[in-house]
Amino acid sequence: MEPVTLTTARLLLRPLQPSDVDAVLAACQDPEIPRWTSVPSPYTREHAADFVERISPEGWRDDTLYNFGVFTRESGALVSSMGLVRLAQLPAPERQAELGYWTVKEQRGRGYTAEAGRAVCDWAFSALGVERMEWYAEAGNVGSRAVALRIGFVLEGTMRAKIVQNGTRRDTWRAALLPSDWGRESATAYLPYERPEPNGAKQPEQPGQPSA
Repeated sequence: MEPVTLTTARLLLRPLQPSDVDAVLAACQDPEIPRWTSVPSPYTREHAADFVERISPEGWRDDTLYNFGVFTRESGALVSSMGLVRLAQLPAPERQAELGYWTVKEQRGRGYTAEAGRAVCDWAFSALGVERMEWYAEAGNVGSRAVALRIGFVLEGTMRAKIVQNGTRRDTWRAALLPSDWGRESATAYLPYERPEPNGAKQPEQPGQPSA
């Protein structure tokens, strides 16, 4: 896919460029980023250059990773790296994608990441035909979860031993965003499961609700 550029009221989302290597390198010195993501630690300039100059452009070309650098429109400062990852299920009939991101320490708490996330999800729904957007984070990553909830994701539960971090299996939070959560239609009809009540009535299954 040819890379695209998105804009919001405060942000510019564009493919990373070689001139962004130093900003990515500086951002990933924050220990919280490798703690909660797959970013290497220690993070070297070689890591940053490989991500900016090889991994990101190859992702667009090979349809495996659609990554954006998120920058403020006012000053051009790097805010975040955000994209659609693990795109094997993007083609029909699955039409699913996963949103991933990290945010520069100095830019947190301003609503930037949620603003960018809404723009990426909007693009995914409208331009790519995504019918289910997923989000995963290691259980305990309350910052990432707060962003996902602000975007509109609905928590669906905890997956046991889903990821391996530093040689240890860890639990993972899972959430999803559907076009219908934003009042939109999908090309594929959606029939939610309805739980039977003791009196015979039925009610829609609630995300994350345990089985009886």
